Amino acid sequence: MSASTEWAKAPDYAGQPARLEAIHAQTMADKANYLDDGMNEVECRTCGTCVLVRKNSLKHTSVQWTSDPAKTCPTFRDRAAEGQPTALQDGCPRLWDSINHAVMEGFIDVRDHRE
Repeated sequence: MSASTEWAKAPDYAGQPARLEAIHAQTMADKANYLDDGMNEVECRTCGTCVLVRKNSLKHTSVQWTSDPAKTCPTFRDRAAEGQPTALQDGCPRLWDSINHAVMEGFIDVRDHRE
């Protein structure tokens, strides 16, 4: 690519207000679908840490922490206290048990039951 060639990551629709509005509306719909819709609060039955959970299928679970897990979850807090990175922690087994219990009790719907 030469220095005189201009390149942009995305097209500029500045002169097309209707298209900009449609893009914005779709972005908001995607945000709601992927980040907000179907999220249910689940409290860990051991420590009380609260997370938001969505079950897209029996194998796929989305978890959003509502607080810093290194401050609220003993599993993460212990790991942080040992100087280990919590970002590499594959969740908390007690929290996963609480999530699975919420699914079994019917507090969380599984969107796709085919698996």
